[in-house]
Amino acid sequence: MNSHTQPHLTHPHRLALIEQARKSVLDTRDPNAPAALSPWIDRSWRRCLGMGFNPHQPIAFDAVTHSVVRNAIEANQPLLRAAAPVIQSLTRAMANTRYFAILTDASGLVIDVNGPVDRHNPLASSIARVGVDLSERAVGTTAIGATLAELQPVWLHRGEHFFDATSAYSCAGAPIWGPDGQCVGMLDLTGVNVMEQPALKHLVTQSARSIENALALARPHRLLLCLSWPGSLPGDTRDGLVCVDADGQITALNRSAADMLGIVAGMAPGHCTDVFAVPVETLFDAARLQRGPLEVPLWSGLRLSVLAQLNQGGERGPVHNANHGLPLKDVETAMIRKAVDDARGNVKEAARALGISRATVYRKLGAQRDRG
Repeated sequence: MNSHTQPHLTHPHRLALIEQARKSVLDTRDPNAPAALSPWIDRSWRRCLGMGFNPHQPIAFDAVTHSVVRNAIEANQPLLRAAAPVIQSLTRAMANTRYFAILTDASGLVIDVNGPVDRHNPLASSIARVGVDLSERAVGTTAIGATLAELQPVWLHRGEHFFDATSAYSCAGAPIWGPDGQCVGMLDLTGVNVMEQPALKHLVTQSARSIENALALARPHRLLLCLSWPGSLPGDTRDGLVCVDADGQITALNRSAADMLGIVAGMAPGHCTDVFAVPVETLFDAARLQRGPLEVPLWSGLRLSVLAQLNQGGERGPVHNANHGLPLKDVETAMIRKAVDDARGNVKEAARALGISRATVYRKLGAQRDRG
């Protein structure tokens, strides 16, 4: 096996830094000792020390009572439904890595496990169980506890965990944001005594976005607005998604849309006209006439590219598959072709109308010909 085909190995210098950090922070308990690692790991370690934990003490992965588990499962049905197809896809992506997926609620309680869990290995079977509390207060620094405490994606390898007993794990985690802007849980990818795979941080982040999109689209809505910045075409999990009822009230939005519109967590998004500086009828008309993306001004002075789509199922539920991004590439290509036709074959004019470059028009249409 040559250097181009070897799995990612942990550099000895990185392992040495981890060991040095453990000695300076965890063994000496020096409050001013530099951790020489990611700041969020240092913060988590010090929170664990503050809770009176000793890194050398044994730990138990305790399950909560059956009634607590049952209540958690019932309360998180929307999250479980939204996550199921996404987790199925990501387990295929890491099929040969010996990592498995753990889904928790917002408190760190495991509500679902998927993937190749070695049930004969107690290090795997002890954590890969529905009902186990994997929060920071229960098992110290892990991707699960750190993700929920820091509310950001993380990658954690071996000795970066707080307890010696958890140093066999490598894991990536990402928070999952609900349609109301609150963290509703987290997605974790964990392996036991495995090769370091930092790329899993990207995979878990993208997967969490897909779950967030599915959660938003599950809310009743009559109109779906796909947001992107001018110059970008809608069509992937990075799009902002805004769900709107028949009266123009915003019923749900994903994290990207909240960031684009400047809506902070916990803040009621209100009516479409509270953020978009156009009448809501303009957006409904664009959807009915299938006009493609419009450049829409915001009251903030910014402009967004907005693709409006009617929910053919009315306000009862979604008609889209959010797991693969919105809209599908065929919709994107048809939209470009229509712009070129409307411009009587003038690619420069079509590109200007779409807010993209001529090169992008040629590339997208060329890719469609290659597939056809």
